[in-house]
Amino acid sequence: MERIGFLTFGHWQPIPGSVARTAADALLQTVELAVAAEELGVDGAYVRVHHFAPQLSAPFPLLAAMGARTSRIELGTGVIDLRYENPLYMAEEAAVADLLTGGRLQLGVSRGSPEPALRGSEAFGYVPGDDETDADLARAKAEVFRAAIAGAPIVRANPRMTGTDGGLAISPLSPGLPDRIWWGAGTRATAEWAAEQGMNLMSSTLLTEDTGVPFDELQAEQIERYRDAWRRAGWQREPRVSVSRSVMPITTDEDRYYFGGRGGAESQDQVGALDGGLARFGRSYIGEPDEIAEELARDAAVQAADTLLLTVPNQLGVDYNARLLGTVVEQVAPALGWVPPAQRSAVPA
Repeated sequence: MERIGFLTFGHWQPIPGSVARTAADALLQTVELAVAAEELGVDGAYVRVHHFAPQLSAPFPLLAAMGARTSRIELGTGVIDLRYENPLYMAEEAAVADLLTGGRLQLGVSRGSPEPALRGSEAFGYVPGDDETDADLARAKAEVFRAAIAGAPIVRANPRMTGTDGGLAISPLSPGLPDRIWWGAGTRATAEWAAEQGMNLMSSTLLTEDTGVPFDELQAEQIERYRDAWRRAGWQREPRVSVSRSVMPITTDEDRYYFGGRGGAESQDQVGALDGGLARFGRSYIGEPDEIAEELARDAAVQAADTLLLTVPNQLGVDYNARLLGTVVEQVAPALGWVPPAQRSAVPA
């Protein structure tokens, strides 16, 4: 395990116990948590994107704000639902945010997940064509977006304005950004497709298929098949692979109050129906830090990935989540082979 990051959904709700009661609370606290995480030595600060829900929705202004307050930590999404996006405008936004943050964006994109809205992306003006699925629409947009950020000609120039009729690319472009695009894959086949396209792999705590084996083993197989497909495709660079986990170390009475009773079902995989098929949901890791470290060290997918994203209970506030991340960094992550950034940079090349 090379990198540890946090992933926040940015929930807000004016209910007892919530410190994030408004959208402004959720946004500002996400920035503050990124600052705190960088100080702790955490490698990445990632945001989940949802629409028509009291959660984070427009990632690029937020990522730029996070970048303005930090200097080292990776800033990412997990994931942007491409069905809702204009791929060319998104390419411009992504390039601007990446330039403002010094090339630290790691953008997870995908077809998206089940959501509160019926046909939500159609309300944004994006309707799949005849015989086209939502997945087809998202993949087509991914192709346009990735071509645009790589500098491909998108439109013909106006000779009266430019003196040429050649092709024009979007502007600005951010060098290196094309290699920092991840596809959020929910199946083994989708992971193989992502490898064929040359995208990094982002896999969460949900797989929209089930073979009867434990979640971590199914996800480890997904990662193995992804890397095999990457090698077959002949890509020269080494891809990155992330997995997400819900990790709640119990070290204080406050931790016990919130999470101490969440054993049982949450400590085991769950299988249920989703989008007309079976899906397998990964377990939560709740308990003493040394116990969690041992359990994660046995998690086949965590061991196979290079990046671990920790989903945080953002409504408990910055201080609580900074302490949670500090416990993981100090008492859990070293057992997974993770080395703090300061120590990595001190090792001679």
